[in-house]
Amino acid sequence: MNIFLYEMKSLRKSMIMWTLSMLALAALYLSIYPSMAKDVGDFKKLLENYPETIRAMLGINLDYIASLLGFYSMIFSFIILCGAIQAMNLGVSILSRESRERTADFLLVKPVSRITIVTAKLGAALTTVVITNIIFIACSTLMANSAKTGEFSLKIFFLINLTMFFVQIIFIAIGMVVSVFFKKIKNVLPISLGFVFGFYMIGALLVTDSSNKVERMLSPFKYYDITYIIQNGNYEALYLLIGAVIVVVAVAVSYIVYNKKDIHAVS
Repeated sequence: MNIFLYEMKSLRKSMIMWTLSMLALAALYLSIYPSMAKDVGDFKKLLENYPETIRAMLGINLDYIASLLGFYSMIFSFIILCGAIQAMNLGVSILSRESRERTADFLLVKPVSRITIVTAKLGAALTTVVITNIIFIACSTLMANSAKTGEFSLKIFFLINLTMFFVQIIFIAIGMVVSVFFKKIKNVLPISLGFVFGFYMIGALLVTDSSNKVERMLSPFKYYDITYIIQNGNYEALYLLIGAVIVVVAVAVSYIVYNKKDIHAVS
């Protein structure tokens, strides 16, 4: 419990910063929606000039762009990118912090097992993203209600927002497994940005059609198709399963490797 509380305290500042940043981004774009809705014809013509690849990358569907949910799906692609960076930072840092801050010896000589250490740190990371998502979903729902020009489905809006939580869980798991295979990590951010933007660009460049199921498996950003959610009011079971498998395998490997590896301080 002491490890969990210490981790939560150390993660508090970054959690507040990331949450406020994503809320600011949502507020900025949602404030534009009422004026866009008045001139939706011109806005559609502008978007039609974008290449199909760019529209797919940004989650733009011209059939729904006039609605608040369709417009929100476009801006949400940037928000979920921020959420993924936050999660990848958490995943990489929670198991590498002791080496980086030269406190490995202090922690590992304590009368607790390494499994207990990993569990406490993982619990803190998960709690951080849970709190982030609760605050973000609550505040963004209030913003959407203020910006709306007509009725929209709160259920679908919630499902869209919840996809960020699923993507963050995947990136926490990926970050953990990456960190246990690096002997010495001096700086978390370059690794996090490299992996997140790498997956984002894979999704943007390879996946221009949501029906390409095999290609979509290459990028977690494409597991939750917003157009499908708007049309069907639920998620695609295949990609929920794939995401769950990635998380379970990555976390299991992290436990196994961390339990056996030599922990060194970064010089």
